Amino acid sequence: MTLAFIIDQLDSIKTGKDSSFAMMREAIARNHQIYVLYQHDIALIDHTVTGFSRSLTLTDTPHRDGHWHNTGDSLPLPLNEFDAVLMRKDPPFDLEYVYSTYLLELAEKQGAFVINSPRAIRDHNEKLAIAQFPQWIAPTLVTSQSHLIREFLAQHRDIILKPLDGMGGASVFRVHNADHNISVILETLTHYGTRTIMAQRFIPEITQGDKRILLIGGKPVPHALARIPKPSETRGNLAAGGTGVAQPLSQRDREIAESLGPELAKRGLMLVGLDVIGDYLTEINVTSPTGMQEITRQTGFNVAGMMLDAIEAGIQTKA
Repeated sequence: MTLAFIIDQLDSIKTGKDSSFAMMREAIARNHQIYVLYQHDIALIDHTVTGFSRSLTLTDTPHRDGHWHNTGDSLPLPLNEFDAVLMRKDPPFDLEYVYSTYLLELAEKQGAFVINSPRAIRDHNEKLAIAQFPQWIAPTLVTSQSHLIREFLAQHRDIILKPLDGMGGASVFRVHNADHNISVILETLTHYGTRTIMAQRFIPEITQGDKRILLIGGKPVPHALARIPKPSETRGNLAAGGTGVAQPLSQRDREIAESLGPELAKRGLMLVGLDVIGDYLTEINVTSPTGMQEITRQTGFNVAGMMLDAIEAGIQTKA
């Protein structure tokens, strides 16, 4: 098989934790051929969606001195000539990302097998998508109006505020009912009432970790990665200094995962990262979910292998 990975700059990839690297390594171990390209390498040429792609092989010592790959020359290859195209570009989900999904959706119509479905990525804002599954979420408000947020705060007394386009815990605030900074926080996050944000009731179980549950082909990986916040911190994100601890799925974790998994897979989302705090679903990550290597390293479960099994099965089904 030939697989194309649309990723961030190769030199920026941390091979000890990156899930795309884990998938590429697993694919190469299975004798699949790997190509890589960047978002700006996608183009529509003579009515065909084309990617300026480079073949990729791994060096014998991928972790030494940051040199882990060899690449071939950039070649203009129609995306429908690959067995699968994996969209693994990290957020931000900006207009360039949206334009890429338009081109990838056209590539699908030309016969390409794109993972995750570009329309599904576009339709599932990673914060707001949880509203489609209200039975699993904590009390939540989405608005740009400060007075509604103040009313929500008065009701719940301890809340989390976050932008709808953030990542890695950036610009996430915990606000108490007596917080004297509420006005400036709301002005900053809503841009004086012109930007929509999300408010959620604070979930104290965050001290036990913000759990990342991976869904692959609609089925949950049997272990979650609980991201434990630093002392005095309310964000468990690894990018915010949290510590990742793999643990078996709880009964509630499994209920949430098994409820959402088949539906999200039916929508074209082969790889999804659910975020769960305590008993509540807080985010549905569909752009480039991570956590594979940490789970595999701590439990021995081959998450990338499960993903490649799903890709191979999807290719066979499509054929």
